[in-house]
Amino acid sequence: MLRISAVESPNQTVTLRVEGEVRGRWVAELGRACDESLSRDVRLILDLAGVSFIDAAGIDLVRALKERQVVLINPSSFIAEQIGGSNDDRYGDKPHSSR
Repeated sequence: MLRISAVESPNQTVTLRVEGEVRGRWVAELGRACDESLSRDVRLILDLAGVSFIDAAGIDLVRALKERQVVLINPSSFIAEQIGGSNDDRYGDKPHSSR
């Protein structure tokens, strides 16, 4: 199951909080939610703190979103490694609590 919650900011930014597993039919649902936000010409932030699993199709989607300048925040170290990097500053506005 996947839960996607949108939080809009007054500065033309939308944050999508993603919780659960990004796999199967939920990959397409996340893609639709992201496309809808991006079509409104806003800065999109994808908060991955609540993601517990991501399958190959989900990894491909998230990588494609990064290429579209979507900012990824709060991926677990495991998820960050799967999508092509470490859990560091390359993912945008992640708080620096462990440094």
